Amino acid sequence: MKRKLIHWLGLCGILALLSYTAAVVFSPSAYPGYQWMAQAVSDLSAETAPSRQLWGQLAAFYNVGSVVCVTCVSIRVSEQKPAGKLFRIGIYLFTLMSWLSSVGYAMFPLTDAGKEIATFPEIMHIAVTVLVVLLSIVSLTLLIIAGVKNKEVRSTGICAAIALAMMMIGAIGQGVVPPQYFGIVERFSVFAAVGFTAVLGWQLFAGMFETGR
Repeated sequence: MKRKLIHWLGLCGILALLSYTAAVVFSPSAYPGYQWMAQAVSDLSAETAPSRQLWGQLAAFYNVGSVVCVTCVSIRVSEQKPAGKLFRIGIYLFTLMSWLSSVGYAMFPLTDAGKEIATFPEIMHIAVTVLVVLLSIVSLTLLIIAGVKNKEVRSTGICAAIALAMMMIGAIGQGVVPPQYFGIVERFSVFAAVGFTAVLGWQLFAGMFETGR
């Protein structure tokens, strides 16, 4: 397969994952007293967090890379129309989720790290989170169903199932585990979407969405 620019842009998803991972791993070094096993990842990028600047530097490619990747995937899926309408809708909803996450969290960041949610921006931050989670669940579910129905996109469906399972572990675990372990299960959720984005990016690069391959 002769790769076009849109295929190469799929690698942005992998770079976004690396950027996000670097931010999660190294930003706590600039946040005295941060307990990664107990605290949420979003505390690292809160407006008053001492690690905010380092987070911004390390995660600089995360937001733009994720959006570029899934947008290119949507464009290619729209052009090639692999697997059927259900698969395309799942991809489009996942892309919408990525855009909402990138724009919504930039508009409504957390004001205080680890503090009670009280201000309007913080409430909107939670509202964005709810919408992101709902879109993630619906889109991944559709992709799982599409993968079951069509072997052409079965690998995508399997990866979507893994991502959804990670989200469920995070969501359920946060209400089950002791507070001192909240951060551990929360990371299952936050890495699910960015990890699946990287998978879609690689599949785009590898030409897995080409109907004529």
